[in-house]
Amino acid sequence: MNNSAMHRAYTLCAVVLLFAILFYAENNLDTYSIQILNLVAINAILAVSLNLIYGFTGMFSLGHAGFMAIGAYVCTVLILTPEQKESMWILEAIHPWLANLSLPFLLAVVVGGIAASLVGLIIAIPVLRLGGDYLGIATLGFAEIIRVVITNAAPFTNGSLGIKGIPQYANLWCNYGWLVVTVYVIVRLLRSNVGNVFKAIRDDEIAARTMGVNTFYYRVLSFCVGAFFAGVGGALTAALISTIDPKMFTFMLTFNILMIVVAGGLGSITGSIVGSIIITFMLEWLRIVENPISLGDFEIPGIPGMRMVIFSVMLMCIILFRREGLLGMREFSWDALARFVKNPVRFFSRASRSTSGASGK
Repeated sequence: MNNSAMHRAYTLCAVVLLFAILFYAENNLDTYSIQILNLVAINAILAVSLNLIYGFTGMFSLGHAGFMAIGAYVCTVLILTPEQKESMWILEAIHPWLANLSLPFLLAVVVGGIAASLVGLIIAIPVLRLGGDYLGIATLGFAEIIRVVITNAAPFTNGSLGIKGIPQYANLWCNYGWLVVTVYVIVRLLRSNVGNVFKAIRDDEIAARTMGVNTFYYRVLSFCVGAFFAGVGGALTAALISTIDPKMFTFMLTFNILMIVVAGGLGSITGSIVGSIIITFMLEWLRIVENPISLGDFEIPGIPGMRMVIFSVMLMCIILFRREGLLGMREFSWDALARFVKNPVRFFSRASRSTSGASGK
């Protein structure tokens, strides 16, 4: 058996192990712990999709919250029953075309992703002619426009009242299944010639254009693929928390995803997943500082918002002392795992030398 076949076998075993862990978690963990595991999967999908746009193609996009909103609302409208739609649309009656429209959840998630991707295409055509900070500001503006449109399109979205009572179809199996699909699709894309073009555009777009690459086409492609999986993440979020409203999809949501990408490592799929795990668990664990803490006779009052202060300081430390993120551009591989198992000390010393060499450049 050659190395490629062995690696595929190891990957299949890893997926089987993942689903075995999910089976154990579903039957042994409490509801709160399962909710955190679900958030890890959704955050990982969103971080990987944003990393494709920013980390691998070099486009500073701040529009992920808008794509999530589109995916969430499209999926929600498609999985609600006609009775729910009739009772919930109070400000204005739901549009007749949507009143009886219904799709299975899996298909509704795909449609939500496609809708987000199509809007991403419409946005990309004028916006991706910009670059750097201008691109970030433009995508942020479009995300806010999407949110305002959702707020005012009451016949389609129920306006500012939002939508409640969404069926909670997004369980562990669904969320981690979509995470596996997302990672598989993006990894395959990045390992193809298209992925090489993305990286060339990130490293030096002018040089890539000089070599005859249609950089605008590939930038649009990356943007639309990232928007699709952002829409999928939004759809899964809606079906997990069972309620959505326009206030959920503000700039802070994009910032949280960007925070995961930067902390994990720009240009690293593995870093996005590791960052999602660490940051999601840490944000929940730090809630303890917002509640009163008793130390014998001494009681420390809880301070609302303190967890975000502490977390922001920790993020600043990562940016100041490990600018490339936790993993930098390194990716998990079976060969690297074998080297680690064989000689952990040598593995970390080589990794340290490669990191310092990259920093010196």
